[in-house]
Amino acid sequence: MAIRNQLRLLLTAGSLLTAAFANPLHKRFDDDDDEDDTPLPLVIWHGLGDTYNAEGIRGVAELAEAVNPGTLVYVIRMDDDASKDRSATFLGNVTEQIEKACIDIASHPILSTAPAIDALGFSQGGQFLRGYVERCNKPPVRSLVTFGSQHNGISEFRACSSSDWICRAAMALLKGNAWTNLVQSRLVPAQYYRNPAQFDSYLEYSNFLADINNERAFKNQKYKENISKLANLVLYMFADDTTVVPKETAWFEDVNGTEVTPLRARKLYSEDWIGLRELDRKGGLKFLTTPGDHMQLSEKVLNDTFEEFYGPVRRVLI
Repeated sequence: MAIRNQLRLLLTAGSLLTAAFANPLHKRFDDDDDEDDTPLPLVIWHGLGDTYNAEGIRGVAELAEAVNPGTLVYVIRMDDDASKDRSATFLGNVTEQIEKACIDIASHPILSTAPAIDALGFSQGGQFLRGYVERCNKPPVRSLVTFGSQHNGISEFRACSSSDWICRAAMALLKGNAWTNLVQSRLVPAQYYRNPAQFDSYLEYSNFLADINNERAFKNQKYKENISKLANLVLYMFADDTTVVPKETAWFEDVNGTEVTPLRARKLYSEDWIGLRELDRKGGLKFLTTPGDHMQLSEKVLNDTFEEFYGPVRRVLI
C-alpha cells in the first residue's frame, strides 16, 4: 500500500510498517541568523511499498512548503526509477541503503551547504533516518519526526495483497528463516525483525536494528552523541495500528506477549545506549499519538508537525 492523494481531509500512507544543537552549529545560527526566516531543508524517507515520487509523497512536500514557504524538500530514493525504488523497500541491504542516503545528501548541491536539515520518516523510513543520524549526520539533523516507525523492531511480518508478488515473495522468505545471511543482507523487513522468543539469534545475526539500537556488548558512542545532539526526536504512534506488530515499537517500547515495558524502564534508556535519556532531559524527546490505523494521517497532524518542529532554525532553538 502506498501513500495516496487524499490530502484534502485525510492523507493515507500504507507502509509496513527542545534541545540545542551541538555547539558549533548553535553558535553559527546565533551569530548570523537570528532574524533569518529561511526554513531548513526537509528530507523525507518513505515506507515499505512506496516510491519517492508517489502522489501522496508529493502532496506531503507541498504541505511542508505551504506551511513554511521556501522549504526545499528532498525525498530519499534508492533509484530514480520509481519501480526499482519501490522494490528496494523490500529487497536490499539496509546498511548499504543508509550509506547511499548519506552520500546522496552530502553531495547534494544545496543540502550539502545547509547548516542543518530536518527529517521526516514514514514507517520504516523513520528508523532508517535515525540510522542516518547515528552513522553519518552530515549535514546534521535538527528535528527528526517519525510516524509509525519500527524503532524497537517488529515481531510479525505484514500481510500482502494477492497481486503484490514482490511483497509475497519477500514475506515467504522471511517466514522461512529470518536469520540466514541471505535474508539479513537482502530482505529489508528482516533487518528490523526482533522477536523476543528469538532474542539471541537477533543479537547475533541482525544486520541493522541490533546495531543502531546499540544492543550488543560493544556500544558505539558516536550513535549516542549524534542522537543526543538532536533538537527534537518526535515519535508518533498510530492508536489503532494493525499493520505494525507491536505498534508500541514506535515509542521504543519492548513488548513480550502481554508484557509492555516503556522506554524509560528499559536499559536502552537508563544506561543511555543511544542518547535518548540525555535528549529527554533536554526536553527533546516527544511521545505523540495520532488516531487511526497505520499511516492514516490527517492533514492537520502534518500541518501541526511542520509548524512546530520545522521551518526557520530560531523556531526551536532554546
